This record gives sequence, C-alpha cells and structure tokens, in this order.
Amino acid sequence: MSENQGDEMEYVANADDNEMADVEDDIYFRGRGFGESDSDDDDDEYDPLENRITDTTASEARRGKDIQGIPWDRLSISREKYRQTRLEQYKNYENIPQSGERSEKECKSTKKGGMYYDFWQNTRSVKSTILHFQLRNLVWSTSKHDVYLVSHYSIVHWSSLNSKRSEVLNVQGHVAPCEKHPGSLLEGFTQTQISTLAVRDKLLIAGGFQGELICKYLDRPGVSFCSRTTYEDNAITNAVEIYEHPSGAVHFMASNNDGGVRDFDLERFQLSKHFCFPWPVNHTSLSPDSKLIAIVGDNPEGLLVDSQSGKTITSLCGHLDYSFASAWHPDGRIFATGNQDKTCRVWDVRNLSQSVAVLKGNLGAIRSIRFTSDGQFMAMAEPADFVHVYDAKHGFEKEQEIDFFGEISGVSFSPDTESLFIGVWDRTYGSLLQYNRRRNYMYLDCL
Repeated sequence: MSENQGDEMEYVANADDNEMADVEDDIYFRGRGFGESDSDDDDDEYDPLENRITDTTASEARRGKDIQGIPWDRLSISREKYRQTRLEQYKNYENIPQSGERSEKECKSTKKGGMYYDFWQNTRSVKSTILHFQLRNLVWSTSKHDVYLVSHYSIVHWSSLNSKRSEVLNVQGHVAPCEKHPGSLLEGFTQTQISTLAVRDKLLIAGGFQGELICKYLDRPGVSFCSRTTYEDNAITNAVEIYEHPSGAVHFMASNNDGGVRDFDLERFQLSKHFCFPWPVNHTSLSPDSKLIAIVGDNPEGLLVDSQSGKTITSLCGHLDYSFASAWHPDGRIFATGNQDKTCRVWDVRNLSQSVAVLKGNLGAIRSIRFTSDGQFMAMAEPADFVHVYDAKHGFEKEQEIDFFGEISGVSFSPDTESLFIGVWDRTYGSLLQYNRRRNYMYLDCL
C-alpha cells in the first residue's frame, strides 16, 4: 500500500468540484463533498446542518425519507442527477494507470435487482473514520445487534438493540498492557493511529501505522498484549485476521507493509510464524481448514501459500493493479480477491489457472470483501457509495446494489448472517447503516 498519504488523500475528497457546489441552499453543502477528508479539528467547527439531520428508520424510509437524511427536496439537484455526477467525476486511485479501464472487458454481466437485505436503520450516533484511504477494514459485527468501529482515536461499540454507544478503547493517550506476557511491550504506545481492526467473539485487535498491535479481551479490563511487528519505517499494519487454530487455540494473522505475514498464538501471546514476501502485504485470508492462505498486496499477482511452510503453491494471475481485500467462502473451495482495477475476482482452488468470475464495481477499487457464514451471500465494498451483495450460492449471477453517498470505512455481516453493517465516513452525513436479512416472516418487524 502507499506509504505516504499526502497527495493521495485527494482521492478520498474528490467530490469537491461536483455540482453540489451549485446548490442554491448551499448552507448544506458549501465546501463539503461526500467523503471529504477530515481532520480531528473539523469536529469542533460549527456545522449548521449537524443538528438537523436525524436518524432514519425502516418505516421512515418506506414513507419516502432518504435513508441518510439528505434533504433532496430543498436542494437544486436531484438525487438521480447527483448520482450521475458522482459516477462521472469520482476519481479512482490506481497504482497502475488505466487498470480500471483495461479490466472491463473481462467483467461478468450480473443481473441487478436482488433483494437479500432490507434497510433497517441509519444511525448518526456513531461515525466511523478512515485514517488511510486504501485500508477499509474498520467495522466488525459480533452479533446482529453489536458492532465495533473506529472513530478517530477511539474504538466504539454500538448496540442497535438499545441504541447505545460506548467507548471500548481510546488510544489517543498512553496505552499499556495490564498483563505480563513474554514479548509484550510493557511500555505500551502513545497516540496510536489505528490502520485496521478485527473483532471476533470477545477478542479485539487493533493494528497501527507504526506496526503496533494492541490486543484486548472485551470481557476483561484494560489491554492484554501490545507488540510491534517491526521497527522499520515501512511498518503499517494493513490487516488483521483472528481465527481458531486446528489445535483449538486462538490465533491472529497480521499483514504488514514490510512484506511480512506474522502469526501470533494468543494462548501464549507469542509469535508462532513469520513469512516474508517481496512486496507489501495488504491483506491475507486463511482457508476454513487452516491449510491455505490467500495473500494479496502491492503486486497485480496474488499468491496462494501453504499456511505451515509459507511456500507458494501458485500465483493468482488476472488482476491489473494492487489488491487490498480477500475472503474465503465457508466451503473452503471458493475465495475472492478485491483490486484497484475496480474488480473482484472469484477463484476456485480446484482450478486456479484463471478466475471463475470477474465482478465489476461502479466507482472504484474493491476495498473490502465479506462472505456470510452460511455461504449464501458475498458483499464487496467500493471505496465509496456502493456495496454489492451477490448471491454466491447461485454462481454470482445476481446482485443487490446498496446505493448511498459517502466513503466506506468497512462492511461486516453478523455471524448469524441476519445483519449487514456499513460504516459511512463523511463530515456531514457520517453514520452507520444497518440492513437486515430479508425473511418470509418480515411481518414480525412490528414486534
């Protein structure tokens, strides 16, 4: 991934010059593009719209209210016109020029109109943020009512059941482990910039820009373990995956910009494996049987490697730019990779000579991919505005396109598949979207 953010952050804030600048009632949008980059100080500025935007429920949306509370009837541009403007003007970040254009010829034609998840609510009580424009794994659900996300220096928990927000961890000040384990940095860290997040069951792991790893059990006070993967300058922790080792122990795997993939045993809080690759590793995914690792990074070709030895089994050829997302289907045969060439490629381990499907985004890179635990659906998130939910059970032939405005900090299905959470990063309309799985007994909503 890109080590320096300065110039590249324009790709997060590229909506500045669109037609919203011509809105007659520009008190709502003056100087504000959806997904505009934001600093911590901006939160202190007076926003005349901030107190006017309310949460949106499913019943209100059915009566015609915009799911994000955007007052289109008061603006000089319609939603449809602004959507077209975004599609025409959004600037996708590419490390390899024209990769998005060149990938189009291989893309699979899918049927739109699927309805797998219904809008349930949009809450503005929690606002997720993004610190690096290429890293979008900052939202994690542990149940259909519980979700964790990053908001500046805080990791917060949101309960949709009782509509309560609580801070789980604040890393703006000094954070140090309260438990003693071999290899743990007892001095801890100060002002950690969170680059990635993973939460599973009662375990939360945050990765930082300087290679920091912070482990916290949600049912214990304080932090259990702190470590730094490397002291090199190019140290960003790009992704973390928590999994259960075949031995029954809980492990996690960290992907770093120094080309390292490190496996930690959380029973002993020790590094158990360290594999090195010739380019920055942006994301890794372990197969359900724990035998294979899909590895993607700053190289158009991904890798499938042996999880015990780290040896490459085969290269994954087809993408035209750098990749930042990967995920395995629960059956262990299918996995997917997301790339800055605007595509998600689906692979079958039984024949890796080519991908079995190439799925195309609308605006830009595929930055996050998730499968439901039952294997029925796959969600892929673009950097902004669109999350696509595919019917994986029937060959990715049909999709539901979730359409909104704003940069996407992350997507997460609940473990029971009942909920889909989407973090939206925007100075004015930042929020958390929740969609619930469509069932035949939706009449029970009234309860």
